[in-house]
Amino acid sequence: MLASFAANFVVLVHFAFIVFVVAGGALVLRWPRLAWLHLPAVAWGTGIELIGGVCPLTPLENALRRAAGEAGYAGGFIEHYLLPLIYPAGLTPAIGTVLGVFVLAVNAVFYAVLWRRRRRGARSASDTRPGSGD
Repeated sequence: MLASFAANFVVLVHFAFIVFVVAGGALVLRWPRLAWLHLPAVAWGTGIELIGGVCPLTPLENALRRAAGEAGYAGGFIEHYLLPLIYPAGLTPAIGTVLGVFVLAVNAVFYAVLWRRRRRGARSASDTRPGSGD
């Protein structure tokens, strides 16, 4: 029972990580310092997809499932709704590459917006300094 719970928890962490990798740039727009955590996550997630690697969470989850005596993903909410999102059927290396490029593109947009905001803010701050208009 504990191993099954732990495996389900690993799936939730895995899913949260994927969401953070794909859409964490939106959080960085609100909290720019979060980029120090988000950029390495994007590098890892994109790299895994582009090289066709396996995230270490996957073997951990499978080991926990075996320890729980489970053969597969039959069962509750997590298995039914989250696993198909994390492990889609028919995921090929080509699709993995497309997903990796998609992650980079989405995050490039977020970081471009952040960069423009910062540039605009720096420019307006220099315009309001005493003596800058003389």
